[in-house]
Amino acid sequence: MVRRTITLFILTLFVGLAAWVPATEAQVRQTSIGFVDPLTVLQRMPDFAAVQQSLQNFRERKQAELAQKEQDFQTAISEYQQKSAVISDAAAAKEEERLGQLSADLQQFEQQVNQEVQQKQQELLNPLFEKIQGAIDAVAEQQGLDYVLNTRTYQGDMIILYASQDMRQNNDITDQVMQQLGI
Repeated sequence: MVRRTITLFILTLFVGLAAWVPATEAQVRQTSIGFVDPLTVLQRMPDFAAVQQSLQNFRERKQAELAQKEQDFQTAISEYQQKSAVISDAAAAKEEERLGQLSADLQQFEQQVNQEVQQKQQELLNPLFEKIQGAIDAVAEQQGLDYVLNTRTYQGDMIILYASQDMRQNNDITDQVMQQLGI
């Protein structure tokens, strides 16, 4: 009787496990991953050259403004050096304080120029990034991908340090993203 109960228990356990395993296998499906090189896509976009030129023009204007302020500061220093021997100590101290303030203003202006250039770059590139992301989303949906990974940043730094040659060949969707964008 005990043998029969143990046998029946083992049989019930085996049947339960057999029914559970296929459900688990169905739940565990292979994750599909794609790779994209957004820098290549960005560089081949027709709008990218115009964005680069616009950014370059903006940067040059800001650099010219900065150079003019630097020149004005150098002129103020030269004028002070020329008259420093003939002015009073109080006047020299006051002039040095003014030059210190001009130097601080120049440094602040330089930081402001750098921030404005970065903001302009984001303002000009964001529409292109949005187009690229839309194309990546569309290709990923079409191919049933779970994840799409960058291979490089927009600055050219490598993100994925290794993927097998087979994995890269079979899962690189850069060309499909460019086709989606009409490139």
